[in-house]
Amino acid sequence: MDIAAIVGLVLGVSAVVGGQILEGGHLGQLMIGTAALIVFGGTLGAGLLSFPMQDLKKAISSIPSLFKNVDLDVRPTIDEIIRIATIARKEGVLAVEGQRDSIQNVLFKKSIKYVIDGFEPNTVKEIIDNEIYIAFEEEEAAGKVYEGMGGYSPTIGIIGAVLGLIHVMSMLNDPSKIGDGIAVAFVATVYGVGAANLILIPAGTKLKRKAAQRMMAKEVVKLGVVGIQEGLNPHFLQEKLEVFVEEHLRRTEDHGGKKG
Repeated sequence: MDIAAIVGLVLGVSAVVGGQILEGGHLGQLMIGTAALIVFGGTLGAGLLSFPMQDLKKAISSIPSLFKNVDLDVRPTIDEIIRIATIARKEGVLAVEGQRDSIQNVLFKKSIKYVIDGFEPNTVKEIIDNEIYIAFEEEEAAGKVYEGMGGYSPTIGIIGAVLGLIHVMSMLNDPSKIGDGIAVAFVATVYGVGAANLILIPAGTKLKRKAAQRMMAKEVVKLGVVGIQEGLNPHFLQEKLEVFVEEHLRRTEDHGGKKG
């Protein structure tokens, strides 16, 4: 569970609502349906116009991943790569075929097949690069959707504010209704700016960062497969891949901890 995401969302919203209450206001002043309709409906419409449906579906399906940690420990993947590299160096690449079913990493299991089938090294590298890039683009697209909608939201809020002020101007002959009209105008601005800066843009940034972290883990697989195909010494290959292990985990190993 990504505690930072949960705490950040709760803290951000609570700070705004708490500030409103401490200033002597109440939640009812922020609960205005017309302002919500203008801002959230307008932002959703702008998002539907801006992005293809598959990106929007990906953005919706990525919501749970906002609150899940990315596994940054690549040591199990490295251990698998070194095990297969040792077999390939001792018995030949064809001997790896019998070990494919025991490989847990999906990308590694798929990519090592290209080596067994005798693909050219450049071709193998190109195939893996393309798979990594396409997966990264798909995951990053969800973040771009939220960031894009976060860019529209404040502007839609301003539109709501202007509409509210127009409505106020039409009621100058009835001062008792002016306050409600101004409230709608300002609340629309709060909705637009708040949704953008407390939820949408941070969510987009988080998803793009997690996509980059997953891509980094896949780079380990690419280098491992290329190293096996080139016949690198497993010990040298392990040293080459260990740079992808987080520093604090490497320090633990250096101070007497044995790799898990």
